Amino acid sequence: MGKNMGKKIVIYIVKIFWIFVIGSVVGFFAEMLYALVYTRALEMRQGLIYGPFIQIYGIGAVAYYILTLNIQDPKKAFFSGMIMGGALEYLCSFFQEIFFGTISWDYSNLFMNLNGRTSLLYCVYWGIIAVLYLKLVYPLLLKIEPLIYKKGAKTITVIMMLFMTFDIVISCMAGNRQKERHQNIPPDGIIDEFIDRNYPDELLDRIYNNKKEI
Repeated sequence: MGKNMGKKIVIYIVKIFWIFVIGSVVGFFAEMLYALVYTRALEMRQGLIYGPFIQIYGIGAVAYYILTLNIQDPKKAFFSGMIMGGALEYLCSFFQEIFFGTISWDYSNLFMNLNGRTSLLYCVYWGIIAVLYLKLVYPLLLKIEPLIYKKGAKTITVIMMLFMTFDIVISCMAGNRQKERHQNIPPDGIIDEFIDRNYPDELLDRIYNNKKEI
C-alpha cells in the first residue's frame, strides 16, 4: 500500500511539473502574440533567464488543472477562473515587488482595478481561459498524459526538472542581486560576485524588458 501510494505521488508530481512547463511555454508565446497585436512589435517577454518560460502562466495552468478536477460546469469554471486568476495575478505582482522591487504589469489605468495588480477586465480574461482550458486543453492533456510515463520520457523529465530548478533559482538570485545593486549594497561573497559578473543589469533589463522598478 505504501509503495503504491509513493508511486502515485511521484506520478502526480511529474504530471504537475509538465503542466507547469507547458503552461509556461504557451504563456511565453501568448505574450509574444499579444504584444505583436497591440504594439505591432515583436517582443520577447521572458519570466526566467533561460528559455521561453513565463512562470505565472505555468502556475495558472496547474491551478486550472486542479480546478477542472473538481469543476466540470463551464459557468462555474468561468467564475472560479476569474477569482483564481485575479488572485494569482495579484499575488505574483505583490511578491515580485516585495522580493525584487519591480513589477511586470500595471493596470492602474483600467476600470475596477485592484492596486494596479489585477482588474475586472483581466479577471474576465482569466475566466475565459478557464472555460477554454476545460473544453479544449484538459481533454488534450488526458490524451497525451501516457507519453510522460514512457521509459525515455523519464530521463527527459529528470533533466528538465534539474534545468528548471536551476533556471528558477538563478533567476531569483539574479533579480534579488539587481535590487541590492540598485540599493548600493556591495557583493557579499563569491556567489554575489559571480552573479554581478555574469548577470549584470544590462542583461537582466534586456531579458525582462517589460518590468518597471518601484
